[in-house]
Amino acid sequence: MAVDVPALRAQFRADKAELVAQFQHSRPSTSSATRLLTHLARLVDRTLHTLWDAHTMPRGAALVAVGGYGRGELFPSSDIDVLLLMPLSPSVAGDESLAPALESFISACWDIGLEIGSSVRTVEECSEEAARDVTVQTSLLESRFLCGSRARFDELERATREHLDVPAFVTAKMLEMRQRHTKHEDTPYALEPNCKESPGGLRDLQVVIWLARAAKLGRSWHELARNGLITAFEARQLQRNEGTLKLIRARLHQIAGRREDRLVFDLQTAVAESFGYANTPALRASEVLMRRYYWAAKAVTQLNQILILNIEERVQGSTDAPMRPIDARFFDRGGYLEVASDDLYQRDPHAILATFLTLQEQDGALKGLSARTLRALYNARDLMDGAFRRDPVNRATFMAILQQPAGQTRVMRLLNQTSVLGRYLWVFRRIVGQMQHDLFHVYTVDQHILMVVRNVRRFFIPEHAHEYPFCTQLAAQFDKPWLLYIAALFHDVAKGRGGDHSDLGKVEVRRFCKDHGIDSEDTRLAEFLVGEHLTMSRVAQKEDLSDPDVIQAFAKRVGNERTLTALYLLTVADIRGTSPKVWNAWKGKLLEDLYRLTLRALGGARPHMDAEIESRKQQARQSLALYYMPPNIEVPLWRTLDISYFARHDAPDIAWHTRMLWRHVQTEKPVVAARLSPVGEGLQVLVYAPDRPDLFARICGYFDRASFSIQDARIHTSVSGYALDTFQILASDPLRFEGVHYRDMIALVENQLAEAVASDKPLHEPAKGRQSRRVRSFPIAPRVTLRPDERAQRWLLTVSASDRSGLLYVIARTLARHGVGVQLAKVSTLGERVEDTFLVTGDALRQDKRQLAIETELLDVLAA
Repeated sequence: MAVDVPALRAQFRADKAELVAQFQHSRPSTSSATRLLTHLARLVDRTLHTLWDAHTMPRGAALVAVGGYGRGELFPSSDIDVLLLMPLSPSVAGDESLAPALESFISACWDIGLEIGSSVRTVEECSEEAARDVTVQTSLLESRFLCGSRARFDELERATREHLDVPAFVTAKMLEMRQRHTKHEDTPYALEPNCKESPGGLRDLQVVIWLARAAKLGRSWHELARNGLITAFEARQLQRNEGTLKLIRARLHQIAGRREDRLVFDLQTAVAESFGYANTPALRASEVLMRRYYWAAKAVTQLNQILILNIEERVQGSTDAPMRPIDARFFDRGGYLEVASDDLYQRDPHAILATFLTLQEQDGALKGLSARTLRALYNARDLMDGAFRRDPVNRATFMAILQQPAGQTRVMRLLNQTSVLGRYLWVFRRIVGQMQHDLFHVYTVDQHILMVVRNVRRFFIPEHAHEYPFCTQLAAQFDKPWLLYIAALFHDVAKGRGGDHSDLGKVEVRRFCKDHGIDSEDTRLAEFLVGEHLTMSRVAQKEDLSDPDVIQAFAKRVGNERTLTALYLLTVADIRGTSPKVWNAWKGKLLEDLYRLTLRALGGARPHMDAEIESRKQQARQSLALYYMPPNIEVPLWRTLDISYFARHDAPDIAWHTRMLWRHVQTEKPVVAARLSPVGEGLQVLVYAPDRPDLFARICGYFDRASFSIQDARIHTSVSGYALDTFQILASDPLRFEGVHYRDMIALVENQLAEAVASDKPLHEPAKGRQSRRVRSFPIAPRVTLRPDERAQRWLLTVSASDRSGLLYVIARTLARHGVGVQLAKVSTLGERVEDTFLVTGDALRQDKRQLAIETELLDVLAA
């Protein structure tokens, strides 16, 4: 039978467009999504049937739907996976007309507009492929007959069942799921989650159905309920949350116009508006959508864990695992903590928190909570009300959890996963699934908090001493680790309310301490840590640590060594818990320098600057002697350097500068030297040249063109008019230097930067900086402030803006145009937001009109 391909294509496209349009204009509901997915699958079924009938296929061949299409549902932009099941392999069939017929059918599918993924196999070949590849095995489990030989399809189903090793299949799918979860950072709370592949996404639900089908335990949630794996209530919850995820994914496909399973920032607002959500003064529309997604993903994660444990028990025959009594309420059942009875929590609500304390007290002997315990917790959520939170026994149990010698990270995550943490700490419940739009957090607020708790806990674990040696050293001397866990739990708990979350958090932690019987001294420390958790980072990254006044002011603020140590540990844990990109060794060095300088200030009188500088000089001379440098070679250079140089550089840097420059004190050509950074990342670069107003801009321009980002800049002008500048740099595009030996990179920087500094050519026009998707979706209004220092001799310029390539060069070029010199640059990049501070000088700054013009021009170039 011939088929009119153009007519069929037009009909298919029109029918599909009508279905998508009906969905687009319908009320956003799970039923509308289910209807769309089912009708799209039926439309494709009819179209494929028409094409199959129009082509001469061998007797006994069958067309089979597999994969997601095999489930009888199809998202608007999903692939259509089909299996052309042949009676004989085309390579041995001896029928030369078979291959053209197959090719013609597949080509016709694509001509119609069906984006099919096809395979051509016999039943035997399917079995062989399935034995080698668990993905093929999974696909065949979901196979659905479309047309052709029903007998051939039945043969395939029998072969699939016969060759299926259920225990091996379950093990393989579990390993596959763990691998996928690891790829997505083991959290459903990423700010741009994949609603199909992330933990708590649709794939997790599909895995459960695959395992259940393989084990012949059911093909739907209601069948699983009838077979006793879940309750009827849990089946309804699974169906409802699966419907929510399907609805979101279908809207994503429809709005993106392509297969897009990630809730990327670019699309979140459009998807939210398609749900009818609108911005309010308190929340963006996208935040309302994402909170709905996170709650669904969290419920899926909880129920998925219950189901998988139940299926594993059935498959592995461990339903009768030995029971070791732990106490009257709990058993050790095959390595999992099991409740003594299903109604334990209804009879004894105190046992809810005691579950987690018992898990801690077993000291790693238990792998986790059993399916029965997880189900009991899931069904006990309504018991955790105001009276439960006020109960003295529960408060004592929660404090015991915090004060245990180990297990806080694991238990806090479990408390959150089971919804117990948000039910007990009602203030925590408010930030579950709360997004953060500050461009450097990559987790929701609750996940960030738990990451910070984990980081603090690691300071007290010897096995992690290699990660944070100095933090581990300080933690070993800290008397009450649980106070730091409390501070970590509350430091961001008031985000999203409006107002200063640090001040609001102080109120919450004070209430917690009062309710849980914590004494006044420890309460004051917890309040201080929550209220000041951003202070140490700000001082270290934005202020001049060589200024004794800065150190004295910070020392006065912290008051004593115990508070300083606690704040330092919390600050490091907090920065490390925002994003893998935010922390680097240079930030670590700044914080450690601030800690040590403040500790010295707390220990007694104000440091005597002359004595400190003389000590640094003496250490530098000793270092020079180790390099067999002639005596007194430092004198000519050091005569040109004033006290501020020695105050801002430590002894190793002074010695390095001296070794590089002692022959070139009066040089007319720029001297550039580079070495591997002493702090462990990137390069440290020295530039020595006759000073000029645009020197800093030329250096920044070179680093921008060469794909380096400046982490820190120490600018100094000698009394003889030479600039002696030191930069900490990192490769902003590591792939560009992949495979390049560090010596070659150093030689490249030394030669090219010297040429750039010596050049008299006009400063090049800045390139249009590249912005990330996150910056485009959540732009930051640039801010510029310019104010004189306390002595009114220099000005402090602070800049806050969204990060982009070349941004520092744009700022430096603007300052150079106005004859403003840079004496110190504190470059702070927080994910995709920059907060830079510069100490600047220049006659233009003394004139109000010129100063206003500089600020205005900086705002213009930052917003460009």
